[in-house]
Amino acid sequence: MSDTKSGDDNTLSVTPKKTLTLKRPGMEQGTVRQNFSHGRTKQVVVETKKRKFSMPGDKPEPVAAPVFTPKPPVVAAPVVQEAPKAPPPPPPPPPPVERGGMVLNELSRSEMEARRRALEGSKVREVEDRQRAAEDAKRRAEDEERRKREREESARRQAEEEARLQTEAESRRRAEEEARRRAPLAAELATVDEEEEVKPKRTGAGAPVRRLVTPEVARPAKPTKSEEDRRRGKLTLNSALSDEDARARSLSSMRRRQEKFKRAMHNEPREKVMREVILPETITIQELAQRMSERAVDLVKFFMKQGQILKPGDVIDADTAELVATEFGHTVRRVAESDIEEGLFNIADNAEDLVSRPPVVTIMGHVDHGKTSLLDAIRNANVVSGEAGGITQHIGAYQVEKNGNKITFIDTPGHAAFTAMRARGAQATDIAILVVAADDSVMPQTIESISHAKAAGVPIIVAINKIDKHDADPQKVRSELLRHEVFVESMGGEVLDVEVSATKGTNLDKLLEAILLQAEILDLKANPDRTAEGVVIEAQLDKGRGPVATVLVQTGTLMPGDILVAGNEWGRVRALVNDRGVQIKEAPPAMPVEVLGLQGTPQAGDRFAVVNNEARAREITEYRQRLAREKAVAKHAGQRGSLEQMMSQLQTSGLKEFPLVIKGDVQGSIEAINAALDKLGTDEVRARIVHAGAGAITESDVSLAETSGAAIIGFNVRANAQARAAAAAAGIEIRYYSIIYNLVDDVKAALSGLLSPERRETFIGNAQILEIFDITKVGKIAGCRVTEGKVERGAGVRLIRDNVVIHEGTLKTLKRFKDEVSEVPGGQECGMAFQNYEDMRVGDVIECFRVEMVTRTL
Repeated sequence: MSDTKSGDDNTLSVTPKKTLTLKRPGMEQGTVRQNFSHGRTKQVVVETKKRKFSMPGDKPEPVAAPVFTPKPPVVAAPVVQEAPKAPPPPPPPPPPVERGGMVLNELSRSEMEARRRALEGSKVREVEDRQRAAEDAKRRAEDEERRKREREESARRQAEEEARLQTEAESRRRAEEEARRRAPLAAELATVDEEEEVKPKRTGAGAPVRRLVTPEVARPAKPTKSEEDRRRGKLTLNSALSDEDARARSLSSMRRRQEKFKRAMHNEPREKVMREVILPETITIQELAQRMSERAVDLVKFFMKQGQILKPGDVIDADTAELVATEFGHTVRRVAESDIEEGLFNIADNAEDLVSRPPVVTIMGHVDHGKTSLLDAIRNANVVSGEAGGITQHIGAYQVEKNGNKITFIDTPGHAAFTAMRARGAQATDIAILVVAADDSVMPQTIESISHAKAAGVPIIVAINKIDKHDADPQKVRSELLRHEVFVESMGGEVLDVEVSATKGTNLDKLLEAILLQAEILDLKANPDRTAEGVVIEAQLDKGRGPVATVLVQTGTLMPGDILVAGNEWGRVRALVNDRGVQIKEAPPAMPVEVLGLQGTPQAGDRFAVVNNEARAREITEYRQRLAREKAVAKHAGQRGSLEQMMSQLQTSGLKEFPLVIKGDVQGSIEAINAALDKLGTDEVRARIVHAGAGAITESDVSLAETSGAAIIGFNVRANAQARAAAAAAGIEIRYYSIIYNLVDDVKAALSGLLSPERRETFIGNAQILEIFDITKVGKIAGCRVTEGKVERGAGVRLIRDNVVIHEGTLKTLKRFKDEVSEVPGGQECGMAFQNYEDMRVGDVIECFRVEMVTRTL
């Protein structure tokens, strides 16, 4: 193939082998790579001719299109592109312009426009070609993926068909073998049946005998049996162990097999019942088999397959039992040891079973404000005169009656039992009566009583006592109660207040009516027709009667003979004694009684409940005693209550409040301390003052601090002997201060400890890995050069590869030559090895840094 173009000055010849070109100095040449579908490429030579300046009088020279000179193709034969069609003949050129003695023949506007259109068209075609190539590639990928899926599906179907054909062939082969093996036995069975049918029954000694007619085929003569032939049918050890001369099934075996097959045809196999198996922490194999309704021998076989030889009486743990139950197809529900107490308390009652019950009232107040006198006055006014002398004075609770309605009073010395009941979750009190003397007004223990009542969340009735004195001022009492957020009705609040006199017996009826009114508002109800629950008010060890517990029945009815669990003790109720010393047959809800028959003395505030049998009672008490022992050991291991330990405890539990019980010498100091501590609080931490009052630190303060988990701070006051003993027993630290600034600084430090520390990281240096050495018994060592800063042995390190952190840890070794060094300065070489990491490569960067935990302060 050849092509020849004639022009004014040059001739282009194109042949498949060689390209001959005559170029003028004005020509520019370059190469362009063209991309085609299916990954084909081609390089072509592009020549561009510069515009020619013509002399006056010369004819305009036609502009030639770019000449493409193809090179040998890479993959396939080259694709020859046709040159774009020449534009229409240009209009006559404009008159020549003479510049410096030369006439310049410029291109016409139509030629410029044609060239621009040709260039834009080529760009559009190039974009379309690229889009078409991308679509073709995408379509080819989709076709390839579809063909791959079809091949996989075809292969899978072919494999399934081959497996099915193989299974059918195997089953046919087995059936044929079984038929061939049964053929002689079936013929023998038929022969025996014919003999039984032909042979007549023998009726006498001379009865004729009908013999079976043998077929015409002559039987071969019976050979004489040798000793080897005689023993051939017997089973020996050698014949049993060898596969040769296998023993055939007997006639009886064939009959048994046929009968079993007939039974199987009529009796379909029973479907296995899947059960939910409840698993304790330990269980015997026999018990597990019973809960799964399986045979114990099947479980023993299962363990033997696993390589364990166990007996049905052996004990296994819950994890192993769960594995076995799951393997047998059952579902499992695990129960913990603490589930022993499940269902003991807080049993839900139906609304239709609830009936009204008497209210439980606790009398609180300051010392010498007349609590005991008021109790005695209420008691004597409501007790029959004939029984007045026989009242037992040691019981801590009793009932009185007003207008046919009963009221239960709890006589608790101090507030220890009150807070102990609240700490154990036993809300025993319904109403709190706050006794305030009209002549003394509000005192420190009055404020403590208010704090206790608010912490328990019970309504308060204010009894203003000693109104018969000449200096009594009930209005002053009401005004001072406002400062402690106790708003009586006469001052526009909701708290009931009654002016009484214990010595004169004034307005005691009004006080009882106020209690009944408050109880009616509360709508107190309980279910008497169920097992009893309640709380232990106090307990003691009587020499003649043994352990005696005063209990308050909260729901249900307690009877003699019930099995009682109270705290860590249990026992069968031997007798019930009421507050008048009389044995009773039952104790309904809200009735206080003495219980005799416990094994030991429970703690005040413990909850009690009635259980079904002694086994469960013993199980519950053993579990509680074990927990109490573990708690005591942990308590002696590290006493709690100091500011530092409480700070760490609050920090680990995530709390942001610091509870405090503050006692000062005067009310002014208390207000100043409260104002200073309020300023320390932030959005993250703050001091929560559980109780603040003037006066000495008492046993009630220690009990309140133990219940709320607070620290005790005394400002110019001291604790009495009972409070010190209670604090030592509870492990609570009491701190004394005489300068308010020291107190605020200590609390500020404790609050700062609640703030989480700030992690600060300091860069030390970088090292470049130059070589990796694999040393026997040591591992991989990285030979490095410190490029920036320095490297320290105790600092943290990171392995960085391509600006990505691969590992973060510590250095196992840092050596300079053969010596172990603490640090290596910049520019020197050293050997490093990571702790528990050896995937290091040449070119990695080791970054050395130091981490500091900066403590935050308020």
